[in-house]
Amino acid sequence: MDQSVKDALARWPDVPAVYGWLSLDARGRWRLHPQGLSAQGGPGESITNSQILAFINRNYEHDEAGRWYFQNGPQRVYLRLDAAPYVLRLDDEAGALLTHTDAAVEAVTGWRLDDAGRLYAMTPLGAGVVLDRDLPALLEKLVTGDGAPLLEALDELAPGGAIQVAWPGAYPAAPLAPVAQADVARELGFDPDPRPPAA
Repeated sequence: MDQSVKDALARWPDVPAVYGWLSLDARGRWRLHPQGLSAQGGPGESITNSQILAFINRNYEHDEAGRWYFQNGPQRVYLRLDAAPYVLRLDDEAGALLTHTDAAVEAVTGWRLDDAGRLYAMTPLGAGVVLDRDLPALLEKLVTGDGAPLLEALDELAPGGAIQVAWPGAYPAAPLAPVAQADVARELGFDPDPRPPAA
């Protein structure tokens, strides 16, 4: 978090949080909802200013309830997550995953595959969904615990079961389990659409 943001929090600690103005789409793009209506599910407007994007990325956090927000000076801006708190892409130079905020994923403690074909990784930073365009290339890199290509073993993934999956040279074996798309947020521990407390 930026020092200027920490200073603003210390100076104005009781600024009310806002809801409905920001979302993160499934491709890792920050979206603005000028009328504060992100809960209605619209796509919002793309944020394209590189300085604003970098500021949001540096000040992106979550609270103990799994609600993710952008700390805008002294004010928390809670956001809607269309897929997961992070969107993960392949970093070919590092041979690993990178978040949409450009943070390196140093470990994966578990994988989940939903019934819509999205792959999620549980990381020390938080849960992330693999970017759709990078998913085929990642699946080619993943192997089962006995070294077989994951793509050849996916048929063995049964409801309630798990198989060990590794990315050799990047991430050691961790369990991959199926999950219903409706259960992703609960199972991965995040609130996909925080709402203000009841008055």
